[in-house]
Amino acid sequence: MPSPRITLTLLAAAIGLIGCGKEEPKKPPAPKVEAPAPAPSIEIKIGHVGPLTGGIAHLGKDNENGAQLAIDEANAAGIKIDGKDAKFVLLKEDDQADPKTGATIAQKLVDAKVAGVVGHLNSGTSIPASPIYSQAGIPVISGSATNPKLTEQGFKTQFRVVGRDDQQGPAIASYLASTKKPKLVAIIDDATAYGEGIANEVEKTLKAANIKVLPREKGTDKTTDWKAVLTKVKGKHADAVFYGGMDATGGPLLKQGRELGVKAVFSFGDGACTDDMTKLAGAAAEGLLCSQAGLPPQAADRKFLDAYKKQFNVDPILYAPFTYDAANLLIEAMKKANSADPAKYLPELAKIDYKGATGQIAFDEKGDRKNAEMTIFTMKDGKLAPIAIIKGGQTTTWEDFLKAAAPAPAPAAAPAPAAEAPKADAKKEEAKK
Repeated sequence: MPSPRITLTLLAAAIGLIGCGKEEPKKPPAPKVEAPAPAPSIEIKIGHVGPLTGGIAHLGKDNENGAQLAIDEANAAGIKIDGKDAKFVLLKEDDQADPKTGATIAQKLVDAKVAGVVGHLNSGTSIPASPIYSQAGIPVISGSATNPKLTEQGFKTQFRVVGRDDQQGPAIASYLASTKKPKLVAIIDDATAYGEGIANEVEKTLKAANIKVLPREKGTDKTTDWKAVLTKVKGKHADAVFYGGMDATGGPLLKQGRELGVKAVFSFGDGACTDDMTKLAGAAAEGLLCSQAGLPPQAADRKFLDAYKKQFNVDPILYAPFTYDAANLLIEAMKKANSADPAKYLPELAKIDYKGATGQIAFDEKGDRKNAEMTIFTMKDGKLAPIAIIKGGQTTTWEDFLKAAAPAPAPAAAPAPAAEAPKADAKKEEAKK
């Protein structure tokens, strides 16, 4: 008789064999999850050019900020171009307000295959850069260059969203003549395309009004010692001075003029129409007159102003609302053409009618903004204050402009009809029931 130990061992082995004979049912393999194919995308490069170093770097940065805000908002909006997710990239370039550098930067952007350009800030850099963009067929919109020559060259790729100096010069000259009534005016310029150009327009307007103008005095866009020029002006007893140039040179001119005892009214174009004139000229800036080729920054769309302040923690200085519009115009034209190819969207840009931060924008056949406004400012308590808007030769006070621009008050709601008192007969009938 087998021992119990052997029996148990054999039994365990048998059970093991039986167990091994049963195969576990195989689980079907998990279906492979295909990763969704990435949506097709397109990178669209837009250039911005302005002086980011030197005496007017603050204005170049202001313009760049306006363009950057437009780019950031476009990317957040998830725009599609030709069925692809569009990613806009701003290529930021510094032309140092130098004409030769401006032309070099233009070629650099062409080589980078940008779809469009916002800039340049200065007329002196915009004009030599414009034929380079034209030859490459790349649309360019300036938010601040005002010399008429820029759009008189016949380039179909060149646009601007501000007015021209042959509008701005007469505006500031006419305002100076009508409000200050000078008999003898000294005109000084910085020998740049912008400064000389606007000074020429001021001189023509003053002479047409039979106001005597002294022989032209000149400096450069680097001049900060104006004592020799101002001594001449004082000796001639001019009762008004106009300077065509930027704030970096206009501020010292004004300060030194007051130090030398020049009591004339000082006036400037948009290049020196900034709050920085107070920093550069101190108390001498109080009471100056100046013009801007467009509506003032504080008249820009509130949504833009709030977004600009939130993103950059400062208020726009001068032409940031216009470079914001310039970048948005390029993007809007691409959307209309459903293409970032300059040859395809350029026709849409030329005929665009767009509501921007600076108002309704459309271009004439030269690429100039239709119906551009001019604003006249004075310096009051260290801050520029708009005092008049000039459009189509008509002058409107700032207060009247604000009243006209204010939205009409909503009509008052009609009072609810009063509930009728129950009629006496009805009450009697009710009592009988």
